[in-house]
Parts: sequence; structure tokens; C-alpha cells
Amino acid sequence: MTLCAAIKLSVHFVERQLFEDVGFQVEPGDRIGLVGPNGSGKTTLLRLLNGEVQPDSGEIRVQKGIRIGYLPQDVHESVEGLLLDSVIAAIPGRSDRERDLAGAEKALKAAGGTAEQARLGERIAEIHHELDRLDWTFPRHEAEKILLGLGFDAADLQRSVSTLSGGWKMRAALATLLYRQPDLLLLDEPTNHLDIPSVRWVEQYLHRFKGALILVSHDRDFLNRQVRRIISFEPEGMKFYNGNYDAYLKARAEEEKALEARARNQEQKIKDAQKFIERFRAKATKARQAQSKIKLVRKMQVVQTLQKDKRIHFAFPEVSRSGREVLSLKSVSKGFGDHPLYRDLSRSILRQERVAVIGPNGCGKTTLLRLVAHEIETDRGDIALGHGVEMGYFAQHHSEMLNPALTVLEEVYQVVPDATLGYVRNVCGAFLFSGNDVDKRVDVLSGGERARVALAKLLVKPGNFMVMDEPTNHLDIKSSEVLIDALEGYGGTLLFVSHNQSFVNRLATRIWDIRNGEVIDYPGNLNDYFNYMEMEADAPGAPGGAKGRPDGSAPPDVDGGGKETDRGFREDRKAQKRRQAEQRRLIHSTLKPIRDELERLEASIAELESRQEGLEELLADPDIFKDNAKSIPMINEYHQVRKAVEDMLLKWEDCHERLSATEERLGMKEATT
Repeated sequence: MTLCAAIKLSVHFVERQLFEDVGFQVEPGDRIGLVGPNGSGKTTLLRLLNGEVQPDSGEIRVQKGIRIGYLPQDVHESVEGLLLDSVIAAIPGRSDRERDLAGAEKALKAAGGTAEQARLGERIAEIHHELDRLDWTFPRHEAEKILLGLGFDAADLQRSVSTLSGGWKMRAALATLLYRQPDLLLLDEPTNHLDIPSVRWVEQYLHRFKGALILVSHDRDFLNRQVRRIISFEPEGMKFYNGNYDAYLKARAEEEKALEARARNQEQKIKDAQKFIERFRAKATKARQAQSKIKLVRKMQVVQTLQKDKRIHFAFPEVSRSGREVLSLKSVSKGFGDHPLYRDLSRSILRQERVAVIGPNGCGKTTLLRLVAHEIETDRGDIALGHGVEMGYFAQHHSEMLNPALTVLEEVYQVVPDATLGYVRNVCGAFLFSGNDVDKRVDVLSGGERARVALAKLLVKPGNFMVMDEPTNHLDIKSSEVLIDALEGYGGTLLFVSHNQSFVNRLATRIWDIRNGEVIDYPGNLNDYFNYMEMEADAPGAPGGAKGRPDGSAPPDVDGGGKETDRGFREDRKAQKRRQAEQRRLIHSTLKPIRDELERLEASIAELESRQEGLEELLADPDIFKDNAKSIPMINEYHQVRKAVEDMLLKWEDCHERLSATEERLGMKEATT
């Protein structure tokens, strides 16, 4: 049974066509990902399926009785009442039954005859039976579990929805959708307002979801694990692919390669035919064949290669080398009113480390970054940047940091006033602001365009220490991946907050987990962190209900099983993860002293070489040798420094060989583990 079908669907905007005569079906259990650049029509398609907008031509046919749940990027509707009650009240049909019950009870009080009272009594009993069935199908504890899984505290359940911020209202709307168990779930960037623990919980919940799902997400890992079909908005139109996002990229690349090969073959055939025609057209014996070649060329349909979609493209410039310690936090305390966030926090970040800050919303992630960027001051303690550190800052509220009265070109140009206008235009062009687009004022830009302006400002002057707060917000998935690729090649140090699992997994070398005002440090990326959490939960003495969740709550049973074989499989998997985590800890503890020694040697060599260069410049002056009291000590120091550099280089080579040998040994050991 098809849930819904799009038939010859066409949508046109004033300036362009979104899609033309497209058709597809959504079957029960389908898991579809929508991908394409911002503005390509992903949100419009979701709104069409939800019945909010109508197509210019064609139709959406929805199977009778099908329930559709839609989560937009921004929640505009105002929900009244307490949080938990508002979620329960969203049970499909419950409000109608409650109205029927109130009407029947009112009619019963006014009824005069016995027969009428008996009939109304039976109707009231039927309604109560229907309400009991709804309560059985949609239990109250399930609503509580969903809200707690999305990061709400138990006390929040009795809080008025009207007092929630925009991000938490979005979570409440998502909780309502999940609780209603729709047949078709439409999610437009559902992770935008979630923290990492909640993203992980939603991902596990959706694995258990039995209905059909259509998802828009810029998180590559999240999308890959949720979908089995892709609807892609390409420059040549809407296209359809089987598999997840990675499978789509592979199929798209193969399709492009095959079309380019066909186009080259066709081009060669046309050239060969034209040569034959030019050579033999005038000869009577070959005239007929030449005419056949002409007809053949005219009948050929030109092979159209795939159009290239516009995407941001950039690489961070080379940055200067900072000192070994990039950031130092010493006994830092910060709070707002009666709400303390940090007390006596001490942490440091070393050169070229990439630290991801995670934790539930409201724990102080953005506050920590604002403290580091000196946007706000500490209550107590010191935050200091290391020697030679130049900081670049991308704020979550980047739109507030842009001047709405300036144009795109002016906003970027003010960061590098000494640069040429052509250079700044090229940077703007890399972020899709070309031609007259650079003359647009900031106040008319969309959220995604403003994010690109803020990124362009960071690119022209990134510094060697970047602090980034949710940099992938408002970017489509391809732009997010381009940003990740660029940051992988960035030579500086990185401190960032992101709910994008792909972003954290590919970039982080350390995780700072904020819990109850403390920052707990874990080596590795997000997957390593989750493995640590499972190990802690499985450790002797750990609470039985605290397994698998960074926030300590129990995760849903993704497998939905409970059989001994499933339990055994999960236990084997946990044991394997424990072994892998222990191996990573061993590698980290073994290699860290050697790497630290390398860092110290490199710093000493740099300092000595700097002194050697200074002495060489002084000794290059012939006048220095007129005074033996100056020249002889300087020559002696030069020889000493030169000898020290050679000794240090030998030590560095020895240390580097030890590091390579140790890495090889540990790699062999890891492979056999």
C-alpha cells in the first residue's frame, strides 16, 4: 500500500523552476533522504507532502487515513499548557474524543427520558473505551521517556511551553511528533537545535521507528545511518538513487564519469565523420557514403554531461606557528545570577590539537567559547593565549556580529583593509557571492548567506587558533563537507562546538565533555568518546540503568530484541569496544611522552636557529671585526650555537625514529588484537 504519491509535480518560483513533472512514491517503511544545495526545493517538497502549499501543476495523493508528522526548521505555532500535557494532548483523535465526551455528558444532564439517558450512557461508555484504547496505544510513560531523551529534566515536564526558548520549543515539537507515531515522518534538519547526547538519542529512536521517514540533514553520519534512498535536487532536475548518502555520492560520480566517457566517444565519432565528409564529399564514388555520414551526424543526440552544482570551495591559507601551549584556563569561574556554570576550571590546549566541546544544551558550551574569545569576562580566574597565538572567532550568533548596513564586499574587506579588491572579490566568489551579489547588503541576506559571509571573514584572516561555535548551522550537507575538508587541512589549533556528528568525528582529537560545571577530557573523536561512555557504564559498580548514554539515562533498545542471541551479540560488541578503547589508551599513553619530547626539541631548535640567524647577520658586518672585544665572543657564541643546533637535530632524528618505530610496533599489535 503506497502511503503517498507525487504525480507530475511542478513548482516554479519567480526567478527559476524548482522541479518539473516529477513523480515518486513513498511506501511503508521507506527511509528517504533529500539532498541538494540551499534553496533547491527540499523544504518546499516537505511542505507539499504535508499539504501546506500547493504545486503549480500535478498533485500529491495521500492514502486515506494516513497520519503525516512534519517538523519544520523553525517552529512558529504557539502551544499552550504544560509540556507533558501538551505532548499527550497531541494524540491523534484524542481531542475529538474529549470534545465528544464533554458534549455527551452535557447532553446526559439535559436528557429527560430514560431511553435517551440509556443511549447517551452507552455513548459515554464507548468514548471512554476509545480513550482507554488511545491511552494504551500512546502510554504516558512513553511521552515522558521521549522528553527526557531529548534533554528535558523531570522538572521541565510540568513547565509551561510558552516559557521555553526557540530551541527547546523545537524539541517539544519533535517530542510531539515522535509520540504520535505517524505513518510518515517528515524531518527538516531535526538536529539543528539538539546537543550531541540528544542527537545520539534521536538517532537510536529513529532506528526503532517503524513508519516511513523523509529526512533533510547536513550531518553526513546522521543521514547515512538513517536513509536507504536518496532524492537529489541536481542542476539538471530531481534524481533518484538507492542507498544512503555515501552510496549516492559514489553513484553520482560513476554516472558523471560514464557520461563524460560517452560524450568523448561521441565527439570523436563526429570528428571522424567530419574528416570523411570533407575528404570524400567531392568524389563521385564516395558521395553517397559522405551523404550518409552527414545524415548520421545530424541524427546524433548530443550526450549531455552532468551540470556542476555551485558549492563553496576554499582552503585555509598557511598560518604562522604558535607556541606549544595555545590556551590556558586557570581556576576559571563563571555564572549568571544564581546559576553557576564553572567553578575553578583549569584546562589547556596545545598546538595543533582539535578540541570538540560537547554537553547538553544550557551546560555552558557557548559561554566557554565566548570566555575564550573575550566576548565576556570571567567572574574569577585567568584565560590566557600562548606565545604567538592569533585567534579567529566564528560565533553561533554570527549574524549579530555582521553590520547590516554594509555590503558583502565591504563586510569582508574591513577584515583585511590592506588587501587588493580583486583578492577580496575572489574570496567572496569562493563562497558563492559573485557578480552583483557582492553588492547585496547584509540585512537582505538569508541565514545561510550570512553564515557564508562570516566564514569568508574567517578565511581571509583565520589566525593560528580558531574558535568556532556551530559553524555548520545554515549550511547544506555538501557545503558542510567542504568546510570539514578545509579544516582537515588547516595548520592551526581548533576549539569548537558542533552538534554535527560527522564534523566532530572527522576533526576532533580531544573531547571536552561538560558535566555539572566540570570539563572532562577524553582523547580521540566522538566515536571514541561513546566507547568510553559504554566502558564507564559497564564498569563494576556502575548503575544498571546508566548504560550507553553520555547523560546517564538508558538508551532505547535499538535492536528491539531481548533474545539471548541478541544479548550475546551486544555483549561481544561491548567487549570488543572495551578492548579497542584500552588499545587506544595504551597507544596514547605510550606515544604522548615521545611526542611531547619532539615538541620540546622542535621549540629548542627553532629558538637556537633564530639566534644563529641573528648572529650571522651581525657577523656579516665587516665593521664588527674592527673590535676584537666584540667579534671574538660573538664568533665563539656562533660556533657554540651552531654545535648546539647540530646536537639538537641529532636528538630530534633519534626521537623521530623512536616515534616511528613505536607507532609501527603499536600498529602491528593493534592489527593482531
